[in-house]
Amino acid sequence: MKRALTRYGLEGELDCVPSDPPQGALKRMAALTVNRALRTRGKVIASCKPIVFQDAEEGRMNRVLNGETMVGLKRLDNVQFCVSDVIRRKIPGDLIECGAWRGGVCILMRAVLAAYGVKDRAVWVADSFEGLPVPDEVKYSEDHRWNGGEMAVSLEEAQDNFRKYGLLDGQVKFLKGYFKDTLPRAPISQLAVLRVDGDLYQSVMETMEYMYPKVSVGGYVILDDYGEHLPPAKKAVDDYRKAHGITTPIERIDYSGAFWRKESSTL
Repeated sequence: MKRALTRYGLEGELDCVPSDPPQGALKRMAALTVNRALRTRGKVIASCKPIVFQDAEEGRMNRVLNGETMVGLKRLDNVQFCVSDVIRRKIPGDLIECGAWRGGVCILMRAVLAAYGVKDRAVWVADSFEGLPVPDEVKYSEDHRWNGGEMAVSLEEAQDNFRKYGLLDGQVKFLKGYFKDTLPRAPISQLAVLRVDGDLYQSVMETMEYMYPKVSVGGYVILDDYGEHLPPAKKAVDDYRKAHGITTPIERIDYSGAFWRKESSTL
């Protein structure tokens, strides 16, 4: 399942991503014209390089052409561990990913529930399904690098991805909209696993503010972006933990991912 979601080892020896338009008006126009023609055949101009499997394992490659997730195998292994562990230890609550993109991580969550025969937990798929929000640079100056709209995937595409794996059912719940609108009123009483993948300071902070209090003691908080490559997301987590006196050590997964187990109900 994890190899299928990431296309690990299933795409030959080259990793291909759409090429950026070349510099220069004439070259750019020619490339755009060719791309428009190619899209009618389901193709695009792409640049390819040899796959480095360690990069794929750590999610360092933007595998946007086919995969349901850009999260590498190490972070998917962590998701499997956390979900399996809360099932074994009977930690109450549902599972959620805030920032789901094409739904790959949530598909894995649902697959783990199916493997254990769990019927009384839901997987919540929270995303705008319209891309990242336009940053509120007055309130969240850390997010100045974003324009809004990046990473847009439709709700229908995410649902189709679940359907493709035979995992779209009543235990999968979609929260469509920006976190500031959906998370405060989400009908979730308890969470056993909270996965945070909002990219922006604002999105990560909103996820923590609205969802962390619902994480059961013994449950897990998983961070997709807790590395130096995305300082705003890391800073939001650090600021939240400091403000609420959370001192539980954060464990690394890879260069980007990290997690901790909630040890106290104090908030």
